[in-house]
Amino acid sequence: MTPLLLFLLPLFLLTLTIMFFLIRRDRHFPILLVGYSCDLPDAQRRCTSDVCEYLGLRTRIYNDESCDFMRAIYRKSGLGEEAYGPPYVFQPLQDLGKKHPSAIQEAEEGLFSVVSSVLHKTDVPPHKISFVLVACSMFSPSPSLSSMLVKQFGFARSVKTYTLSGMGCSAGTMCIDTASHLLRKEPGYALIVVTESMGVNWYFGNNRHMLVTNCIFRVGSAALILTSDPTQRPKAKMELVLTQRTHHGADDSAYGAAIQMDDEDGMVGVALTKDLIRVAGTSLRRHISTLAPHVLPLSEMVRYAYRVAKSYLSRDKKAASMQVPDFTKAFDHICFHAGGKAVIDSVGKLMKFDRGVLEPARMTLHRFGNTSSSLVFYELAYFEAKGRIKKGDRVWMLAFGTGFKACSVVWRALKDSSMDPDNPWINCIHRYPVS
Repeated sequence: MTPLLLFLLPLFLLTLTIMFFLIRRDRHFPILLVGYSCDLPDAQRRCTSDVCEYLGLRTRIYNDESCDFMRAIYRKSGLGEEAYGPPYVFQPLQDLGKKHPSAIQEAEEGLFSVVSSVLHKTDVPPHKISFVLVACSMFSPSPSLSSMLVKQFGFARSVKTYTLSGMGCSAGTMCIDTASHLLRKEPGYALIVVTESMGVNWYFGNNRHMLVTNCIFRVGSAALILTSDPTQRPKAKMELVLTQRTHHGADDSAYGAAIQMDDEDGMVGVALTKDLIRVAGTSLRRHISTLAPHVLPLSEMVRYAYRVAKSYLSRDKKAASMQVPDFTKAFDHICFHAGGKAVIDSVGKLMKFDRGVLEPARMTLHRFGNTSSSLVFYELAYFEAKGRIKKGDRVWMLAFGTGFKACSVVWRALKDSSMDPDNPWINCIHRYPVS
C-alpha cells in the first residue's frame, strides 16, 4: 500500500464516520403551541352556593355539622357564583346511584367540545394528529378516554394514544412534557386533552378532609395542539422553552397529603389533609431550586446567593431558608395552579408575589373554581383576554399534583395575544378583576 493510500484511507473512514453521525444523530425540532381551547359549560350547569347547598341537603346524607362545615369552606374558598357542576349532581335523586353513565356523559361533554373547537380553530385535520394524550386522574373507563376520542373524531390508524390517570392537578403540564419528548424526533402534531371527572368522585359522607373537595372542585376541560413542524411557526401562538418535573413522593407526608381512600363508613373520597399546604410549600421550594438555574438571569442568581450568604453570616438560618429568587425577573406572566384560596396565599407568600402576579390565579378560581389539570389553561386564557401577552414574553406554567409532584412549563410568545372567539372569558372579562 502506497504512502498516499495509507494517508487517504484513515481520512476517508473518518469522513464516513462523521457523515454517519450527522445523519443518525437526533434532530431536535422546536415545539410550537398552535392553539388551545377551554370548555365553557352551559349556564344551566352553574353551581352557585345556593344550588350546591340544595344538592347536598336533598340527599339527607350529610349531618348538621358537615353542612355547617361545607358552608364555611365555601364562604372562604375564593369561588364565585358562576363555576360549573357536573351533570351527575343535577340528576334526579333516584338516579344518583348511576355514576358510570353520568361520568361518561361528563367526559364526552367536556372532551368533545374542546377537541372539536381546537381542531376547527387551528385548521388541523384529524388525520394529521400523530399523538393523542388524554389526562383524567379520577376516571379511567375501558375503552379509554383516548379511544373515545379516536372513535369520535376519526384519527388515523397510525395515531398513538396515551391515557394518564392518577396524576392529579399537574397532569396537564405533564402531558406537555411527555408530548414534547414524543415530538422531538420528527415533525408531527400532538393533541393534548385534560379534564377531571367531578361527578363520579362527589363525596357522600361526613369526613371533613373529604368534604372539602365538594366545595372547591368544579367542571372544566382544555385541549391544545402542539407541533414540531417548523413550517407552522407563523401561525403558532408560542414556542416551548423548557419543561421541568420533580417528584416528592418518597416522603410519607408528601405522598399522603392528598389521597383517595375510604372513610370510616366505607365511602370513597379524596382526602385533603391539613398537611397539604405545608407539603405544597416544601415541594415548591425544592422544585424551584432545580428550575432556577435554567431560567433566572445571572444577575438575579448572584443577588439570591448574596442574600442567602448574608443570612448565614448573620447566623439566621431561618431567614436563609426563607430566601427565594425573584422569578418575576425571569418571566413576564405566571400561571400557577390555583388549588384554592389557601394555596394561592401560600404560594404568594413563599414566592413573595404581589397582588398583580396573583390576580389571574385568584380570578380564575373565582370564575371557574378548581378545575384540576385544566386550570392553568383557563389562566392563560385570562391573560389573552386581557391582551397582556406580547411577542417575546415568557410565560411560566406551574402545577402541583397528588403524589406529590410539581411540573413547570415555560413558553415564549411568538406574537401578541388576542382573544379568540371561543375564549371562556369572552362574555365576562370586562367584570374582572373583582375585589
